[in-house]
Amino acid sequence: MSTLQKLSLALVGTAVLLISANPASAVSLTTGSGISSTVAGATTVDFESGAAPTSGFATYSSASGTPTVVQGSLSNQYAAPAGDGSKYLTISPTTSSVVGNTGPVTINFAKALDYFGLYWGSIDKSISSNLNSIAFYNGGTLLNTFTGLSVPGTTNDGGNQTSPQDNVFVNFFADPGQTFDKVVLNSSGVAFESDNHAYRLANVPEPTATLGLLAFGVMSAGSFVKRKSKLV
Repeated sequence: MSTLQKLSLALVGTAVLLISANPASAVSLTTGSGISSTVAGATTVDFESGAAPTSGFATYSSASGTPTVVQGSLSNQYAAPAGDGSKYLTISPTTSSVVGNTGPVTINFAKALDYFGLYWGSIDKSISSNLNSIAFYNGGTLLNTFTGLSVPGTTNDGGNQTSPQDNVFVNFFADPGQTFDKVVLNSSGVAFESDNHAYRLANVPEPTATLGLLAFGVMSAGSFVKRKSKLV
């Protein structure tokens, strides 16, 4: 095998290692203050149009009907997160006969993200129920799922609509070198209320760009070997 062939194989192997070294991994949680994101560079979906976006960069969908946006509170159906007088998203199981019984709501993003946040209302930390959950995906790979138990400082086992400890802005960050492009919000009970969904585009090179640079390196190395051979 020639020196050029060996060098080319080594660089191709490096490309494979670089790609495989960036598998789907974890997402971490932190809590913020207020009802909106303070993360730099974040874009916010505030639902003030009266509907969840169904086109554009972030698209909302559910298996049963259009995701439901409401305002205020309706006894035994939905409750506005503490201090939030604006419109927000509510989710309940399809088997419940309440407003917002669309089942899980999926948010698909046109490009990879490294951050997602939301104002999470009446967080339930009950071990027995864990009514609300948030799942993060990279393509079809599940990265992490969070429930009310994941949020530090919450106090209520059934969800409290007025307590500041149980109505919290929660931030989710992809671990270094990782990204996600889909978020699924789900509730096994009545209801999952959230507002001011925020997201940030990940600043990562496209795989094709990385391969292009490596290919350029292979060609440059080949040219160098040929020139060296001529000199010899």
